[in-house]
Amino acid sequence: LLVSKDLGKHLLEVEDLLQKHGLLEADISAQTERVQALNAAALKFSELEGYQPCDPQIICNRVNHVQTCLEELGELAAKRRKELEDSRQLWAFFQEMEEAEAWIREKEQILASKTCGRDLSSVLTLTNKHKSMLGELGSRRALLHQAMKKGEQILAKKRFSPGGIQEKMREVRLRWKKLEEVTGLHQQRLQEALNFFQFSAETDDLVAWLQDTYRIVSSDDFGHDDYSTQALLRKHRAVVEEVEKHRAAVVALRKQLALLAAEHRQGVDVQIRVVEVEQLYGEVVEVAVLRQQWLQDALAVYRMFSEVHACEVWVDEKEQWLERMEVPEELDEVEVVQHRFESLDQEMNSVMGRILDVNQVVQQLVDGGHPSSEEVRACQDHLNSRWNRVVELVERKKDQLSSVLKIQNYLLEC
Repeated sequence: LLVSKDLGKHLLEVEDLLQKHGLLEADISAQTERVQALNAAALKFSELEGYQPCDPQIICNRVNHVQTCLEELGELAAKRRKELEDSRQLWAFFQEMEEAEAWIREKEQILASKTCGRDLSSVLTLTNKHKSMLGELGSRRALLHQAMKKGEQILAKKRFSPGGIQEKMREVRLRWKKLEEVTGLHQQRLQEALNFFQFSAETDDLVAWLQDTYRIVSSDDFGHDDYSTQALLRKHRAVVEEVEKHRAAVVALRKQLALLAAEHRQGVDVQIRVVEVEQLYGEVVEVAVLRQQWLQDALAVYRMFSEVHACEVWVDEKEQWLERMEVPEELDEVEVVQHRFESLDQEMNSVMGRILDVNQVVQQLVDGGHPSSEEVRACQDHLNSRWNRVVELVERKKDQLSSVLKIQNYLLEC
């Protein structure tokens, strides 16, 4: 049993042989105690004095022979255990190699069947799964490194033919290298897909923002008075600032597109999308400029109306005063009225400046093609007409005063 050359053909068989060898070693251990006891009893016969049933030398030789056979048996058992343990180490190594190859095959099949996703969400999910796989790859790499070290140790003992071990190690190393290359390639493709879908998502967000902003800047609400128009103008200026802030994002689209993988950046849809964003941004900027001008024109109109109203209130007041005023015949009273007209001249000069400003604003609005040009022009004509009437009344009253003064002076001279 101990000189058997059967060292097993796989790990389970070696384990079974080691189990049987353990039982044999236990039997040898039990027989060793018995043999030692028998040897001790036999040696007593070699020490007898007087009658000796057997030659003491024969007894000693016999005891030594049995002891030597027992020691040789122990050495054979130790040698057999060593050989079986080496065989177990060898087959354990091959089993680890087979497990590594099976794991590599499984991951190769998974990688071969994996896609890179159809949208940002699926790509992110696949990326997270790939990260988990990279963690498994790292753990398996450490285990494979340990298994390879065991293979090197087996080769160093030179107990087995190195051909099969070296061939198996070479095969596993090549398959592992290929797996890492495929894993790296898949990771690169995932990153490229992630970059593309992130670019697409950011582009979609930018388009949605531009479309919302376009609806805002193309609004036909210009307010209904000075206060509401000023509020709209402040909001519009804030929108214009946001539009300007997004200019960098629109300009960067071309650079981001150039950084994408060739299969993504060369797509017609992607290139058209970028052109659409640029065109939409240009339209938003153009309409925003127009809306700002329209709001400023509306504000000018409302302020003009307010100024016209203030001037007309003054005109009404002076017109009523002039129409009710009777030119006195007494010199003292005439001088009082004359002083009033001097003050009136100063007021008229001030109001005249305001009316000239109104006329200038109206001309600018009309020249700029303001949609309320007719209404503005009518308001201007009405104010100018009333102003001319006041001027005529003032001139008439002044003429009357002048006539009265001449008569009074003539009477004084007489």
